Amino acid sequence: MKKNIICSLGISILLLFTLTATAQRTMGGMNEMQIRKMIVSQSAIKQLYVDTVNDQKLVEDAIRGMLKELDPHSQYTPAKDVQALNEPLQGSFEGIGVQYNVNEDTLVVIQPTSGGPSEKVGIIAGDKIVTVDDSVIAGVKMSRAETMKRLRGPKGTKVKLGIIRQGIPGIQTFVVTRDKIPVYTLDAAYMIDETTGYIRISSFGQTTHSEFVKAAADLAGQGMKNLLLDLQGNGGGYLQAAVELADEFLSDGEMIVYTEGRTLGRREYHAKAGKMNIDKIVILVDGYTASAAEIVSGAIQDNDRGTIVGRRTFGKGLVQRPIDLPDGSMIRLTVAHYYSPVGRCFQKPYVKGDKKSYDNDMLERLNSGELMSADSIHFPDSLKYTTKGGRIVYGGGGIMPDVYVPLDTTIYTRLYRELAAKSCIIQSTLKYLEKHRKAFIKQYNIEAYRKAKAKRFENKQYDPKDLIEGFRKYQSEFNVPQEMIDLLLDKAKESKIQYTDSMLQATMPVLRIQLKALLARDLWDMNEYFQIINPSLEIYRQGLKAIKEE
Repeated sequence: MKKNIICSLGISILLLFTLTATAQRTMGGMNEMQIRKMIVSQSAIKQLYVDTVNDQKLVEDAIRGMLKELDPHSQYTPAKDVQALNEPLQGSFEGIGVQYNVNEDTLVVIQPTSGGPSEKVGIIAGDKIVTVDDSVIAGVKMSRAETMKRLRGPKGTKVKLGIIRQGIPGIQTFVVTRDKIPVYTLDAAYMIDETTGYIRISSFGQTTHSEFVKAAADLAGQGMKNLLLDLQGNGGGYLQAAVELADEFLSDGEMIVYTEGRTLGRREYHAKAGKMNIDKIVILVDGYTASAAEIVSGAIQDNDRGTIVGRRTFGKGLVQRPIDLPDGSMIRLTVAHYYSPVGRCFQKPYVKGDKKSYDNDMLERLNSGELMSADSIHFPDSLKYTTKGGRIVYGGGGIMPDVYVPLDTTIYTRLYRELAAKSCIIQSTLKYLEKHRKAFIKQYNIEAYRKAKAKRFENKQYDPKDLIEGFRKYQSEFNVPQEMIDLLLDKAKESKIQYTDSMLQATMPVLRIQLKALLARDLWDMNEYFQIINPSLEIYRQGLKAIKEE
């Protein structure tokens, strides 16, 4: 038997060696000996190893091992995860079309997508989905990933949902035909005052530019002359989406960004027109503003087109190219660097193979004092660049804002962080809303808002005041009641969170704002959430100040 195994191994190796020439051509100059080492090693393990091995896992581990020794952003994605990785940027996915949250192991519908399949069959905000195709999903501690897997599916397929609705006994059944559900990258767009508009973008996907143009045109119709563009927490996305957005603000021929790598030549991206009629632009950034969001910020800063306000950005200046593998899996391989118009690279320093230190960078910024004081940030003269207008900017890791805003660690107390981490704030909001939803809908005329929003989605005529009238009343009149605070404290007790009266009093101001904003999100949308929460944030206030002073 031993002889047969060795013979089999020899034949396998001979067969695999015949692939060497092809493999050598596709592996970019890797010499024949290195390729043979890989093939012989894999074959030897498969044929001779003492225990059974999973061939697929063996290959995947080898790929991960190679990429691990490169930069922190080169990565391997298994076939089963590729779709989920791409969906947020591709502009749509296929499913039932609801925004939801989980309250005490039960899925609660926050909003059905306007014009989506769930709304069409009569599912409404506040509904609790307890079964999917006769399988119970409530009260069984099902993971969010497993819940999404059951709800999503190919367009045209049907799914039977069991729903509990307040005021109606028993479980109602709805059969939903899955469809394409749009994924929006623009979170909010509204007028701050008569001439200043606010737009927040969460990532850069295929639809970002069209979303932005539509929102900006709407705000321009309301009198927008100046723009507060919020890119805080924006982790980036597609390079082309960033180029298209920056092109809206720059003059013809001005450089937006260029890329260059070891095997890829320099490629420059220039503005074509500067289509957006905006006087003043201020961009809000923080330590989680990265990649494509840094491209836009860098283009605006380097071309002296606007002001950057906030804290030093993440510092991702590496270009990844997706490489599809035969089984549907994918490698995202770093092939070049991003450079701003004046030639600075956004990428922060890293050590190949040391992803842990790279991932701990934000903690290091906190410990070094950088997040509390700009004086803690030191750039060598070798990283100093000058814009056309004579401004000094720096490379070597992220974009340093023109107006630095320190992190206020006194606002988010330890108690607040614990309440948020253990979902007490969201859970108490859902519980309060479940009890009072009908009263809110009536008091703030939310049905008129939903009808107007649906018509807007379908490009039909609607009364614009229906979109804002009820919310403006809520914004000015509603104060978080003690009942809601009591629900929150009950949740804190259930979660065994310890606190003193002084800790609670110090936390109450931000808690009240957060609770009011979350209620607005669940009754209206993210747009209304940000209108409540933004005025309490220092970066936002400094951004407005910069527009007035610019």
